[in-house]
Amino acid sequence: MCHDFAELLAKVGRLNEAITVLRPHLDREWILSTLVELTEGQSCDEEVLELIAPRAQRARSARGEERWKFSPSNAQDLEAQVLERASRVDEAVQMLGADIGAGDFIIQNTLIAYAELLRRHGRVEELRVLGTGERAGETLAYYARALEDDGQVGEAEAVLRRFIAAAEYPDRFRWPLIELLGRQGRLEEAIEVGRPTFDYLDACLFESVIHLLHENGRLDDALELLDERSAEFVEEHPSWFHSNRIWLLGEADRHEEALAYARTLPPDLYGLTVSKAWILDEMGRVEEALALLRTDTEVQPSEVAELLIRHGRAAEAIAGMPSLAEQHAASRRRDAAAQADRGPSDRPF
Repeated sequence: MCHDFAELLAKVGRLNEAITVLRPHLDREWILSTLVELTEGQSCDEEVLELIAPRAQRARSARGEERWKFSPSNAQDLEAQVLERASRVDEAVQMLGADIGAGDFIIQNTLIAYAELLRRHGRVEELRVLGTGERAGETLAYYARALEDDGQVGEAEAVLRRFIAAAEYPDRFRWPLIELLGRQGRLEEAIEVGRPTFDYLDACLFESVIHLLHENGRLDDALELLDERSAEFVEEHPSWFHSNRIWLLGEADRHEEALAYARTLPPDLYGLTVSKAWILDEMGRVEEALALLRTDTEVQPSEVAELLIRHGRAAEAIAGMPSLAEQHAASRRRDAAAQADRGPSDRPF
């Protein structure tokens, strides 16, 4: 509530009151972030820094068990963000660099904020030291992108390939290389970089590669790659596989084929109704899409409302939404059904 009220005050130009509302709650990460967001460009960076600085100092000095529960854990990266926007870049770099070097930070986001800060300001040498050292797993990608930004595409590719070849856990370096190759239009090479992970249960880059092909208009290639998956893969990820195949067929304007494919699938497959309704909507068959959504008791009412709103029927969408009491009752029924499916607890009384 205080977040929304402060945001409203800021929108109508009452920034000092907004800060007053937020002030008692600044030990919460998201409220401290809100303070930084609402004050951007408002000529009050010094005041904001005064509020953040003691919290950042506590974060960098936290030790032992305190580190696990410290809040706001994002104070250091927010302090650097405000220094940067106040044109005090060198100070921001020096401060975060000292924190990272000494290990005096709590969350990985602070490390990433430092890498992004260096990249934004072309600090390639400092990024090289950071990105190729013991923090390479988290920051090498930013060093490679800085090289690319500097026109050194070949060196960026080479350093990523070196780490993929030599690292004990190389897959964390594959996605930055895939993105680089994608920006260079070398999509076939990008696919091959990701291919060794496609059948992993963890760290799988298959979905990311599919979206990369989609973004580049290579829908048939994405479908071909999807259809190369083994029966075991499809069995392991049925909802994901089938919904993405329907989506890609629809994006390729192969709507009738998408519907025919959907009819071959088990009707209780999670997400199938929404996927079929999307295809019908894309074909201009809006009423059929609405009827389909309304007849499936597992579909959330918001799905119907969103479809109506997309077609300028907001009043109808609002009228058709259940009341809050009805939604709470439905939620309780779902929870009870889920509990019944799990059966009685086997814990001793």
